[in-house]
Amino acid sequence: MATRPIVVVGDCLLDRDVSGRVDRICPDAPAPVFEEAHAVDRPGGAALTAALLAETGRPVRLVTALGTDAAGDRLHELLAAAGVEVVALPYRGETPEKVRLCAGHQVLMRMDRGSPGVLDEPPAGIAAALSGAGAVVVSDYGRGVSRLSAVRAAVAELAGTRPVVWDPHPRGSTPVPGVRLVTPNEAEVRASVDDGTVHSGTVHSGRFSGLAAAAERVRRSWQARAVAVTMGPDGALLAQGGPTPMVVPAPMRSDGDPCGAGDRFAGAAAAALADGALVSEAVQAGVADAAAFVAAGAARGYARRRAQTGDADRTAEVDVDAALALAAATRGAGGTVVATGGCFDLLHAGHVATLEAARALGDCLVVCLNSDRSVRALKGPDRPLVPQQDRARLVAALGCVDAVAVFDEATPESLLRRLRPDVWVKGGDYFLDDRSVLPEAELIRGWGGQTVVVPYLADRSTTGLIETARARGRSAPEGGQR
Repeated sequence: MATRPIVVVGDCLLDRDVSGRVDRICPDAPAPVFEEAHAVDRPGGAALTAALLAETGRPVRLVTALGTDAAGDRLHELLAAAGVEVVALPYRGETPEKVRLCAGHQVLMRMDRGSPGVLDEPPAGIAAALSGAGAVVVSDYGRGVSRLSAVRAAVAELAGTRPVVWDPHPRGSTPVPGVRLVTPNEAEVRASVDDGTVHSGTVHSGRFSGLAAAAERVRRSWQARAVAVTMGPDGALLAQGGPTPMVVPAPMRSDGDPCGAGDRFAGAAAAALADGALVSEAVQAGVADAAAFVAAGAARGYARRRAQTGDADRTAEVDVDAALALAAATRGAGGTVVATGGCFDLLHAGHVATLEAARALGDCLVVCLNSDRSVRALKGPDRPLVPQQDRARLVAALGCVDAVAVFDEATPESLLRRLRPDVWVKGGDYFLDDRSVLPEAELIRGWGGQTVVVPYLADRSTTGLIETARARGRSAPEGGQR
């Protein structure tokens, strides 16, 4: 039997992370100067919830409103690439955008775009979009989808037979009665109660008792079966009407950017409920997934994964522009760009060991490959034995390589100035001591990057392979096989 789809209902946003650097103050005002380098788009709001669910391989349907503008078109592209089916509601207005300016891993400022639009009541048949759902997630970002009477009626009817998880918003609408699980965060519960009974700060028994009382009050007010209050790195508190609340601690603690953690929690809980889990089990699944999500970079980590080109069985692109675009996308998503270089004439196990070790140091690996002209200048007129097109194709076929860029000069310095990797890697046949200094190290330090040496397999080299082949050729009997 085919898996029932998870249906996500709610407000979509286009999130854009703009990465750059700040290293000076504006001369005519006490303001930092942000120099933009790269930008990466990713789905936000209900679109992120749907995209994260689709990553698990489940069929996902998204009921939402998108503007007929560039941001809406971009969201359609991102959702299609993620494998999400979109059911568009009638909407007249701009698609909301959230633009974050980031220096390194630090968010400096967020800028919101898109004026509120007009949501018209959908035509008859909205219930069809929810039909066959294994579970429904209402991802309310306060822009009106969950206030539509047709949407509320369809969700309320389905709540009697299917699990519904409602992720509320301070500016959104109240959940419909009968929802299986509502997932406010601690601040939202405090705002709903606003009588001083909920304590913030470090975990302590007073905080739990006050939060449990508030959670039970909002549960009764919303007529929900259960309320799970998310507490950031401390996990979640579950209120189901009993005298004692359940506290679900996070299996790991991460103080990174939590953007999207609530979306991940709600989606994971809904998926668990769709599979027949108890509410307590669903909350545990949500806490575990959200903790792992934040540890992996949260929403920016999702964008980084999507930026890495294709599946594990893909072949890396052999093109300078493609390598530059990959580096920009990876860096824009908060990832680490690793590069290494070489001739790679007669690819051997030593090369593979170096490339695998280099890829483990970051989020993408770009190989800077010497062209035939460059190899001749370095190795002499008899090299390379393998032409650059074939060498590039072999290197690109390795699963640890994300892009290959061929350069013509004696050194890759010109290419590196354009690529600006965070980490430059050489094999262990180079030594960082007074007798041998990597020529590119000073260049890499110029933009804050670092140069490292990784272990190299002994007694593996192209020169050694060539000498062995020649020796065997000379010793072979006349007329014998070579």
